[in-house]
Amino acid sequence: MARLMRESGIHARRPKRWKATTDSRHNLPRAPNLVARRWDEMATAPNKLWVSDLTYIWTWQGWAYLCVFLDVYSRKVVGWKVSETMEAEVVTDAARMALTRRSPGPGLVCHSDQGSQYASNSYREMIEQHGFDRSMSRRGDCWDNAIAESFFATLKGDLIDRRSWATRAQVENAVGEWIEIFYNGERRHSALGNVSPIDFENLTRGSQAA
Repeated sequence: MARLMRESGIHARRPKRWKATTDSRHNLPRAPNLVARRWDEMATAPNKLWVSDLTYIWTWQGWAYLCVFLDVYSRKVVGWKVSETMEAEVVTDAARMALTRRSPGPGLVCHSDQGSQYASNSYREMIEQHGFDRSMSRRGDCWDNAIAESFFATLKGDLIDRRSWATRAQVENAVGEWIEIFYNGERRHSALGNVSPIDFENLTRGSQAA
């Protein structure tokens, strides 16, 4: 069997390692669920509704943690960060990238789970300083952040689970290329009329300006 698999270029998929990234057992201030899965109703234009989440990637150096922020309107990843820890800084760094790129005005809703990173003082202060609103899923309900969860499923199916990763730097380079070139620029979404996030924003820019 092993010989036939090698000759055919078939590789067995290794069992996935599991790592918890959401610690909702904390006493930090939580936010109400402002979204309640009303994605299309709330994301009527760019920078109306962002969702964020954390995931984990195993490397020979240990765990790498990825945080992303997506604009629900176009499903575009507007900010991301790979880190060797899942402290609050990985979230604030990803948010800082998104803010630099998009410069959203007050009223933006930033939705996440109830993880301690999203309840941290540093993240709350950043959100409040810009006049944004925090929103959090109900505890233990992954469907309340389904768009971010779906993104991670796509990332892992298309890229992460297809190979082994030696270093966190290797993960960061590969994830960055996949997000910026393929996912944002080329990957078609049925929810967007089968165009990429960048193409969707370009196609609808005139109607939004009007």
